[in-house]
Amino acid sequence: MATDLVMITMSGPACDAWLALLGFGEPMERREFVGLIGGAVLAWPIAVRAQQGERVRRVSILEGIAEGDPEGRANLASFLQRLQQLGWIDGRNVQFDIRWGAGDAGRIRKLAAEFAGLAPDVILAVGPDSMAELDAATHTIPLVFVLVTDPVGAGFVDSLAHPGGNATGFLEFEYSLAGKWFELLKEVAPGMTRAAVLRDPSKTAGTAQFAAIQSVAPSVGVDLRPIDVRHPAEIERAVAALANSANGGMIVTASAAAVFNRELIMAVAARYRIPTVYFERGLFVAAGGLISYGPNFRDEFRRVAA
Repeated sequence: MATDLVMITMSGPACDAWLALLGFGEPMERREFVGLIGGAVLAWPIAVRAQQGERVRRVSILEGIAEGDPEGRANLASFLQRLQQLGWIDGRNVQFDIRWGAGDAGRIRKLAAEFAGLAPDVILAVGPDSMAELDAATHTIPLVFVLVTDPVGAGFVDSLAHPGGNATGFLEFEYSLAGKWFELLKEVAPGMTRAAVLRDPSKTAGTAQFAAIQSVAPSVGVDLRPIDVRHPAEIERAVAALANSANGGMIVTASAAAVFNRELIMAVAARYRIPTVYFERGLFVAAGGLISYGPNFRDEFRRVAA
């Protein structure tokens, strides 16, 4: 057997408590399961595992958003539910430790250092900010990331084909997808001549997504204005200014800041009746936004469990 398997299990009172916390409602049936993080899924025969014995593995999870965020809880529920389906039992051969960064860079940095000091068997990094701090904190503990837009550009992995180092995970989407957001916006607002693009200029992903939109906008006579999504006051002013002239539209690119400010963004888009395209359905359209195009985040979390 390989020596680098991460065996995780989940059931019992601790499982019921976790599922209740994540909003599953009634406790689910206790089911034994086996899974693997960090490579191909491999099921060990129960008899073999019983003979060899099971030791408790530690799996830490660093979420960049707030603990009460419903989308964050739902995504994490998909992750834990998939592990359950694969056969892992909490309290038997795995111990979960979850921390929430609440969008606070200092707090995320502190939690990353804390996890590095605890030296768990593997850490799940949710979001680019969590991954950035964990990548700085440890080069030895295995890291699995999700919801990271550009792991190569950020230096988390050497390449998509050969990550190298101690990290692997899932690319959120390719930058060319940003061009599709513009195309969709033009379809729903064919008379559009001006578009605001909400992006985080402090991140490589924010600059690259804007560049992808820039590559297609001039050809159809649309002027673009970038808006720093990190500053709520700037969002308010920019959208109000956009509404003062006809034929305006808006694109919300993917970033942690957009997630944190999503209620404000959707509110001003509705107030000024600005057609807006978002990068994700659950966070925006399910909450009242107009239209979105992007990956299925629930599916990404299920795949991360494997």
